[in-house]
Amino acid sequence: MEAAAIANREAGLHKDLSRAQLVMIGLGGAIGTGLFMGSGVAIGYAGPAVMLSYAIAAIAAVAMVFSLSEMAVMHPTAGSFGTYAEIYLNPWAGMVARYSYWLAQVIAVGGEAVAAGVYMTFWFPGTPVWLWSMGFAFVLLYFNSRSVNNFGSIEYWFALIKVVAIVIFIILGLATILGIGAKPVGFHNLTGLPGGFMPHGFGGVWMAVIIGILSFNGIEVIAVTSGEAKDPVRAIPAALRSMALRLFLFYVLALTIVVTFVPWTETGATIVTQSPFVRVFAHSGIRHAAGIMNFVVLSAALSSMNTNVYLCSRMLFSLSRGGYAPRFLGGLSKNGTPIAAILLSGACILLAAGLSKLTPLAYNYLFGVALFDAMIVWIIILVSHLSFRRRHKAANLPVRMRWFPGMQIAGLTLLCAVLVTMGLDKDWRISWIVGVPWLVLISVVYFILKARGRLT
Repeated sequence: MEAAAIANREAGLHKDLSRAQLVMIGLGGAIGTGLFMGSGVAIGYAGPAVMLSYAIAAIAAVAMVFSLSEMAVMHPTAGSFGTYAEIYLNPWAGMVARYSYWLAQVIAVGGEAVAAGVYMTFWFPGTPVWLWSMGFAFVLLYFNSRSVNNFGSIEYWFALIKVVAIVIFIILGLATILGIGAKPVGFHNLTGLPGGFMPHGFGGVWMAVIIGILSFNGIEVIAVTSGEAKDPVRAIPAALRSMALRLFLFYVLALTIVVTFVPWTETGATIVTQSPFVRVFAHSGIRHAAGIMNFVVLSAALSSMNTNVYLCSRMLFSLSRGGYAPRFLGGLSKNGTPIAAILLSGACILLAAGLSKLTPLAYNYLFGVALFDAMIVWIIILVSHLSFRRRHKAANLPVRMRWFPGMQIAGLTLLCAVLVTMGLDKDWRISWIVGVPWLVLISVVYFILKARGRLT
């Protein structure tokens, strides 16, 4: 289908998001509990060399961001990478990308809702986790049902809390390591522990790359907002470039401070029960460090929930307008929000939250689908961009990124290698076990819809 026709069918959303809101929305989607809590798993794999793991993962993230930037400026639509796949690959790829991303985000929000409920028990022990989880979910669904500018404002402040916390953490960490105002911690923990800088060899570094790529997931949200940006030609590429740099600095620098300050043997774990960031705050002499970090991690969970609810609703809206989902999901309220898509996504989020709390085994299978889908969507984005560049001359593009096609090929190679590793490793194999059947199911639905003439 022609790009203009797809843009017309997804019209009606209000263009009210500013550049500052776009940057914060992107940061909110990509900086979540994966950095504050889940980083301990990556440290357990790689030790002090975890900084290399995240730097490698950043290659794929930057390649994907650059690719999205070019396409989002040319085609600012709510369906984003799903519509780009439809235009430059085929309708099947567009449907797979959008449904896979929608399900991945529903599962992610369900998990974050439960996490937020758990964090609240820090201050209110004995209160039911499910009560907090459902309460937060309903509040954020309400905010998303309002105007998109309202959503952007809420997310701006949520994300700002995380950014300020990371900046303070970096300043305190560097001061402690260098001995500014106190005895220096030094750099002994990087190389002086058993096994040295790379205790588990490159194999450990490579396994931590998986965590790194999954941590960066969410950065693509800015491209989804392109359909509601005030000035997408200027705002989208500027926001994506600046956000990619900030994410790289935040993750790599913050984790470098963690493994320098605290022995990796104490922060690395396959099951993380405490944030490795708490130790640095506590050592700085700040009172109530655990409570402060709990507030930050709660904000991170709520920010991620808020952003992912937005993503879920826009994916369903785009699917509906293309004929891949029921027509009522493509309706808009008076303030320009896809209210039906928001409510249906919210119901599925509550179901995912219930599964994660009541039946962990079932939720593990759902999470496996989300992991697999995250990789597949990024691969589809990069392949779509290669086709996009074959169809458009570089000189005619409103925004042109450097290092094409080297960055895209490097990103694809990296993502495919990580996907194969996940299939071979016993701890990550669940992603293939449930992810492949999901792709088969979506494919069957697609061909049924096509045979019945339901697709536009």
